[in-house]
Amino acid sequence: MRDVSSLLGPAEIRELAGRLGIRPTKALGQNFVHDPNTIRRIVRAAEVTPGEAVLEVGPGLGSLSLQLLAAGAELTAVEIDPRLATELPATVQALAPELAGNLRVLTADALTVTALDDPQPTALVANLPYNVAVPVLLHLLAAFPTIRHGLVLVQLEVADRLVAAPGSKVYGVPSAKLAWYGPAVRVGLVPRSVFWPVPNVESGLVRFSRAEQPPGSASRDQVFAVIDAAFAQRRKMLRSALAGWAGSGAAAEAVLVRAGVDPTARGETLDVTAFARIAEAKAAEAKAADAGAAES
Repeated sequence: MRDVSSLLGPAEIRELAGRLGIRPTKALGQNFVHDPNTIRRIVRAAEVTPGEAVLEVGPGLGSLSLQLLAAGAELTAVEIDPRLATELPATVQALAPELAGNLRVLTADALTVTALDDPQPTALVANLPYNVAVPVLLHLLAAFPTIRHGLVLVQLEVADRLVAAPGSKVYGVPSAKLAWYGPAVRVGLVPRSVFWPVPNVESGLVRFSRAEQPPGSASRDQVFAVIDAAFAQRRKMLRSALAGWAGSGAAAEAVLVRAGVDPTARGETLDVTAFARIAEAKAAEAKAADAGAAES
């Protein structure tokens, strides 16, 4: 793999941004990584293989894009800022022309992207904007089932939530929903000093892989509805927290018992398999009620 991580160092990043009139904005979550060592570490941790179709969100000025291309990626970059989206192909052409043919750029909000030209991505690698990191990650995993693995750079607090296990103080909706797709682990810390502008928080790298969905017939939407309800009032027992979702506290308790879950437990103690059992029990109950109504 050719090392091009130093082609967009701190000086080059600022020069390019100045030429384009780019002033990083908090609204778009723009914090550009300019440290070559960090770029190399991200690409190594992402475990991208030569020829792999990679989706990058928020490529910015192109530091990570260049190194992903050098690793052999067939790269599709989704950039919301039209100035950056327009400039990225020119930057790659100028600095590493032999890699330019493997880059496609889509000017769009990643939260609205539901289709991409072939080849379909099998990996997601991104420095995600802090304010939308979780929604973007979950949306792309839902929209592109071809994504088998990936690595995201996110605010450290978000990284900890994404990889948290049941019983952890930070275990919650992001943890359980990402676990529905497969396992995730934090694989490193990233200091503030490697970004421009320097953010107010530390960052972390989260690596994930897609696995078989939890056992049972419940759909993703059904399972996610249970997760949302359980954590909307996370300090309450499940028979109370799920009362609105189930129709009443008594109905919630009946579903929980049928699913083999203690009605006095709290959502923060359940893994995604338990949430799937709850969703399946509710769906089975509704199906039985519909059958009974049809017979009568």
